[in-house]
Amino acid sequence: MLWQVRHLQHCRIEPPRRPYYHSPMEKNRLEAFSDGVIAIIITIMVLELKVPSGADWPALKSVLPVFLSYVLSFVYVGIYWNNHHHLLKACRRVNGGILWANLHLLFWLSLFPFVTAWLGQTHFQTVPNVLYGAVLLLAAIAYYLLQTLIVAEQGGNHSPLAQAIGKDWKGKLSPVVYLAAIAAAFQSAWLAEALYTSVALLWLVPDRRIERHARRWEPPAD
Repeated sequence: MLWQVRHLQHCRIEPPRRPYYHSPMEKNRLEAFSDGVIAIIITIMVLELKVPSGADWPALKSVLPVFLSYVLSFVYVGIYWNNHHHLLKACRRVNGGILWANLHLLFWLSLFPFVTAWLGQTHFQTVPNVLYGAVLLLAAIAYYLLQTLIVAEQGGNHSPLAQAIGKDWKGKLSPVVYLAAIAAAFQSAWLAEALYTSVALLWLVPDRRIERHARRWEPPAD
C-alpha cells in the first residue's frame, strides 16, 4: 500500500491542453514591417500636397489634379493594406519565399508616392499616366504572387484558404483592366483614370470569405 502512495506522489495529472496551431516561422514581424512601410507610403503621399499660393478658388483649383491623384492612390494603398491584413490573418505559417514575395509587393507599393506626384503635377499627361498604370499592374502581379505562395504553404488548392479565395475573378480581371487603361492613356487621360477608378471601386470591400476563414484560426482566449 505504501509503494502505491509513493507512486501516486510522483505522478502528475496534467489538464487537457487546448488545441492550437504553432507556426514554425512567426508572421508577426512580417505584419509589423508591412504595416510600417504602408504607413510611411501614405505619409509621403500626403506631403506632396502643397498649400496653394493664393487665397482664392482659382488658386485651389491649381492643386486639384494633385489632390485627385492623391485620393485615388490613397484608396489603392488602403485596399492593399486591407486585403493584405486579411490574407495574413488567414495565413498559419510563412517561409522564406513568402517573405521575399512580400518585399516584392512592398517595393511596387513604395513607388506610389512618386508616380502619384508626377501624375498630379503634370495634370494626367500620357507618360505619367502610363507609368502610373504600370506600377498598378506590377503591384497587382506582386500581390497575386504573394497570395499564391501563401496558399501553397497552407496546403495548396485543397486548403481552406484556397477554397475561401475561390476563383479570384477580381484578381484576374484587374490586370486586364490595367492593361486597357495603359492603352487608353495614349488616347484619353480621363478614360484611363476612369478605368483605374473602376478597379479601385471593385476592390473597396475586402473578401469576407477570407475574413471568415481567418477567424477559425484565431488562438483561443485565455
